[in-house]
Amino acid sequence: MSLVFSSRSNTLEQTEYSYELQDVEEPRLYRHLYPYDEPPRVPFNHRHVPMRPPEEIWITDTTFRDGQQARAPYTVKQIVDLYKFLHQLGGPKGKIRQTEFFLYSQKDREAVEKCMELGYKYPEITSWIRARKEDFKLVKEMGLKETGILASCSDYHIFRKLGMTRRQAMEQYLSIVEAALEVGIIPRVHLEDITRADFYGFVVPFAHQLMRLSQESGLPIKIRACDTMGFGVSYPGAALPRSVPGIIYGLWHHARVPNEWLEWHGHNDFYKVVTNAATAWLYGSSAVSCTLLGIGERTGNCPLEAMVFEYIGLRGTADGMDTTVITDIARYYEKEIGYRIPPMTPLVGSAFNLTRSGIHADGLLKDEEIYTIFNTEKILKLRPRVSINPHSGLAGLAHWVNSYFNIPQEERIDKRDSRLVKLKEWVDAQYAAERQTVIGEDELVQVIKEDIPELWDELMAKGRMG
Repeated sequence: MSLVFSSRSNTLEQTEYSYELQDVEEPRLYRHLYPYDEPPRVPFNHRHVPMRPPEEIWITDTTFRDGQQARAPYTVKQIVDLYKFLHQLGGPKGKIRQTEFFLYSQKDREAVEKCMELGYKYPEITSWIRARKEDFKLVKEMGLKETGILASCSDYHIFRKLGMTRRQAMEQYLSIVEAALEVGIIPRVHLEDITRADFYGFVVPFAHQLMRLSQESGLPIKIRACDTMGFGVSYPGAALPRSVPGIIYGLWHHARVPNEWLEWHGHNDFYKVVTNAATAWLYGSSAVSCTLLGIGERTGNCPLEAMVFEYIGLRGTADGMDTTVITDIARYYEKEIGYRIPPMTPLVGSAFNLTRSGIHADGLLKDEEIYTIFNTEKILKLRPRVSINPHSGLAGLAHWVNSYFNIPQEERIDKRDSRLVKLKEWVDAQYAAERQTVIGEDELVQVIKEDIPELWDELMAKGRMG
């Protein structure tokens, strides 16, 4: 054992912390954490690693790869349109740095070509391939500089899916990476199921070998830490393999992976996907992988729009990102793609800035800041809305009509408008008949459309629903 001064941490470090592959005979399945017949456990060893955010952080997108595995395939036009939105949202600094595509079908390749024709620097178009050398031909033919390569790293996958030993899996993965480097393609190694993997027995030794290959080739080798089952936790003092801080810090410190080559990719099985992604940023990963609206395998990926706001909260600036494009994206999904966004979805759902409580509605009418998280009209092009109840009155109805139909400020319907009186009479009749619930937006729209057609026509001419 010796001491070496590290320019990365500016401290003396013991060289004994060098981890070799542990080629075990039986798979390590962490049954004390993952009993399978019961919910998983969260282990603590009360060890803390330093929080050290990178100088620069950014978002990457996998809407057209992981996101497309969870829904009907997008058309080429839809992919191109969404790619344009990603470019606008990410801004001139490329805060949405990359987006990845499949390359296996003719439609996939046509979509890549159409997006490349736009000439955008950001998001950079990358691909994802299986761990097969022949697939690099597709990447090279498309003119792409970087591709993701699947490298399952837990014993669940190595032993039970691949039927290999750890050494066999590592050797196969390294040979695939070497093949990419030989043709000048930057490999992005996807460490699948990292939160059930033997971190020091496989992950760190493998990552260390990847960094050796990078040094020899002169090309970067990126690592995407994939929380495939959503088991990651951000709690201080949590133990590996579930600790997000431990994973990110360990890849940087023990495997010597530069921050800008580190990326976190999470799933939302236990509702932790946004917090885990932000934690990865805080502990050293420059990139977090997301999808639009969080659409992805099983419970979904990290919602890209959520990380836009996490970025602003952590950095104090949008760095050129245009948050209003988030609303454009949500409307496109609903109106052009036909995807139904659950109403309660933060930032993009129809009930996101809708107040239902009568007391809350009264406060909102007096001062919108009381019951809104920020200026939704300025930041997302969405006016706060109120639901209608027995106490809404003409003022509440006027607020709802103008907000729901997105009527411009100078053309808003006044609460003294006689047509609103007719609408209020219908509402009053509902509660006179002992109704106990708030009036649904669909109900109000139907009443206006059928019973007050002149108001409907004016609202359709001036604004836009939703």
